[in-house]
Amino acid sequence: MRVNLSHPPFSRLAVGMLLGATSLMMLAQQAEGNAWVSEELTTYVRSGPTDGYRIIGTLTAGEPVEVLETSGDYTRVENSEGDTVWVLSKELQETPSAGEQLPVLEARVEALSAELEGINETWEQRVASMTHTLEVREQRIAELEVRNNELDSETEQSRQQMRALQARLDTQEEDLLMRYFMYGGSVAGAGLLVGLIVPHLPRRRKKRDRWF
Repeated sequence: MRVNLSHPPFSRLAVGMLLGATSLMMLAQQAEGNAWVSEELTTYVRSGPTDGYRIIGTLTAGEPVEVLETSGDYTRVENSEGDTVWVLSKELQETPSAGEQLPVLEARVEALSAELEGINETWEQRVASMTHTLEVREQRIAELEVRNNELDSETEQSRQQMRALQARLDTQEEDLLMRYFMYGGSVAGAGLLVGLIVPHLPRRRKKRDRWF
């Protein structure tokens, strides 16, 4: 609050009148706390709690003050410089003015922006890491698919070779059986032929040795 110096300064008479008027307040209430001057262009202050007291200055819009007491439509407040005056209660508000809140809000916005930037940077790093991991996994999957196809091809070739070997083995078994059959038939035929020829061969007579 800035007290307008064009008005007469507080005199002993004014102080006495203020004290006398204060003593006559039947419904005066003591209210400790903080308040802020409203955003009006000009807020006049008086030396007492009624319109009958003279205006002694003005308060700066948005200026913080301390509430001392309330009487009727007026409230006695004290500014940061220690001056105490009476101001219409409706000219006070319980929340800080826009001028008071603006730096705090700007600082908050700046802090949130920095935090958001940090979050974005962290998220971008995580996304980059996840993307890299995904690419590595996709590459590994592609390699495994290629290897799987190769193994399938090798398995098919092995199956074909096994079928070919099995066919050769079956053929060799048939050839071996045929040979055994032919060999057995030959032996049997030879035995039969020998059996037929031997009985018809002339027998050789044995010489008898005589002793005279």
